[in-house]
Amino acid sequence: MGSRGIFCCVLLSLFCSSFADEVKVTVKSVTSIARTDDNFICATLDWWPENKCDYNQCPWGKAGILNLDLKNEILANAIKAFNHLRVRVGGSLQDQVLYKVGSAVKKCTNFKKDNQGMFGFTPGCLHMHRWDRLNKLFDQTGAVVTFGINALFGRTKPKSGDSRWRGDWNPKNACALMKYTISKGYKIDSYEFGNELCGTGVSARIDAEQYGKDVVALKNLVRKLYPDPDTQPKVLGPAGFYDEKWFNRFLQTTGPDVVDGLTHHIYNLGAGVDKSLINKVQDPFFLDQIAQTYKDVSRSIQLFGPWSGAWVGEAGGAYNSGGKDVSHTFANGFWYLDQLGMTSTFNHKVFCRQALIGGNYALLNTTTFIPNPDYYGALLFHRLMGKNVLSINHNGSPYLRAYSHCSKNSAGIAVLLINMSNSTTFEVSVINDLNLYPADHSYGTNQREEYHLTPKDGNIQSDVLLLNGTPLKLTESSDIPAMNPQLVDASLPITVAPDSFVFATLKGFQAPACA
Repeated sequence: MGSRGIFCCVLLSLFCSSFADEVKVTVKSVTSIARTDDNFICATLDWWPENKCDYNQCPWGKAGILNLDLKNEILANAIKAFNHLRVRVGGSLQDQVLYKVGSAVKKCTNFKKDNQGMFGFTPGCLHMHRWDRLNKLFDQTGAVVTFGINALFGRTKPKSGDSRWRGDWNPKNACALMKYTISKGYKIDSYEFGNELCGTGVSARIDAEQYGKDVVALKNLVRKLYPDPDTQPKVLGPAGFYDEKWFNRFLQTTGPDVVDGLTHHIYNLGAGVDKSLINKVQDPFFLDQIAQTYKDVSRSIQLFGPWSGAWVGEAGGAYNSGGKDVSHTFANGFWYLDQLGMTSTFNHKVFCRQALIGGNYALLNTTTFIPNPDYYGALLFHRLMGKNVLSINHNGSPYLRAYSHCSKNSAGIAVLLINMSNSTTFEVSVINDLNLYPADHSYGTNQREEYHLTPKDGNIQSDVLLLNGTPLKLTESSDIPAMNPQLVDASLPITVAPDSFVFATLKGFQAPACA
């Protein structure tokens, strides 16, 4: 081919690429397919000390539960903005935390580096003055608190080369903490038993039957100390990676009405040091692989624990504190928002992001506390996407992801559209599948509210997020900025630019499931 031919091909390519793909997205609005909890969005606080290091970096700083600046205004405002953010207090060192209250613990020291210890640390101590300060923050900000209980207390340590702990859990230390918490009037929404001790475990493991027996003991303790069913905290577990046989046996052992939330962890992006992480978060085929786990967890509940609900109790995307060039950037939203949408469709009640602050995957910058892009994505999901989840599908590119819920605070529906393509614009028409009422296809004439999220300068590894083209920045008083939509004629398609996320509220959309 001559130079003229090559030039013509380039022109043709540029001409064709200027056109957007027109996609019809169909929402089945007559019935819902799943239902989330009121506080579906959740973020974690972790125990890691500042000398928690991976890959020659120490990304936690003073963001751990024991050294976090609890008086920081940005931190408080970031939690308040959710109007009841679910906060999970727990993590890898949870089963080495001793509570300095009551008579069960005599010696209680801070976490120290120890190559022979679990996760490289000695046991640590939660003093009640610190617990008081944490609860003051939770109370002032309206946080909904899940507290992770030390599930190894009182057991026999395994011999060298084995990770299985034996013996019954001793509830005395947890009981003392609960009694103190009740005496102070602190509100706890739920107690979670252990962290990553199920299946083969991570640094330690417990057999399913023993774990189930101990969770029954925890449930009985909670029922005794919190006799009022209206204020009685829920009991959650097992807080680890899904293992079908282990989880099923665990539910069979606990029996009816013991486990209120079946919690499992997700780190489906692999190691934080993985150089292909930036590609994984934008690959819909890779991201789809975790869907089977969500379905399997839901099936375990259907078969062995229908009184329970599925929770993603911890999800950081990439493990070992996340990827330093990806997990705090706009790009991580491809993974995060997609996971929020996906888990909702599999009837998961809660999704806890690791972490609110700390590590590379934090919603808030570890040192400045300034929100990272995923913070705002989580906030919009929380504000716009209601509890009832709707079926939605399209026959367009797999790089366009679409999710729909009943609108949270108004009539109609809310949709989340994620464009993982870096070159294609999608013009999306939302079609109502009123299959039971074919004569009624009214969409109303209201204006549509749209929230377009894009990275600064088109750089998906930017920490600066644009809402409808304007950077989101804290106010002078360190408050979370207003997040106002742009109003669009509802008869027009939704334009989803390359590398962007769009939330839209369709108030005129006739959805019987949302009535």
